[in-house]
Amino acid sequence: MQQPPAFFERLVVQLLLAMGYGDSLDDSGSVTPLSNDGGIDGVIREDKLGFDNIYIQAKRWDLNASVGRPDLQAFVGALTGTGATKGLFITTARFSKGALEYAGMQHAVKLVLVDGDQLARLMIAHNVGVSVRHTYEIKGIDRDYFDIDS
Repeated sequence: MQQPPAFFERLVVQLLLAMGYGDSLDDSGSVTPLSNDGGIDGVIREDKLGFDNIYIQAKRWDLNASVGRPDLQAFVGALTGTGATKGLFITTARFSKGALEYAGMQHAVKLVLVDGDQLARLMIAHNVGVSVRHTYEIKGIDRDYFDIDS
């Protein structure tokens, strides 16, 4: 939360790449310029030729804030303006009931919402912004190995 918005936008793109989105090329994820971005904060190229893209809106808001329906409507408008079919709205805040209902009504654009709690879980699961301090290995007897019949 103490980092600037540009840091958060880069974090979101890095998270999606860590989750396996994007192609194998180095430029499969990019952050758009901070000004005049047309409502799109980042783009993930899903294939090497760029036939399919995921467009991202990243909002670093207060944890107690709520993203409302108007915010999603503006994002869907930006997606429509680019001809996009896939959009990810990711925030450190939460989504209002109206925003969730609006996202569920979308058919022309596949709209995925990730709130602050889910963002934190995804960052931990994919080792973005965290480091592994200890790993423990617990061994158990493999009874199939000792089974005489096999």
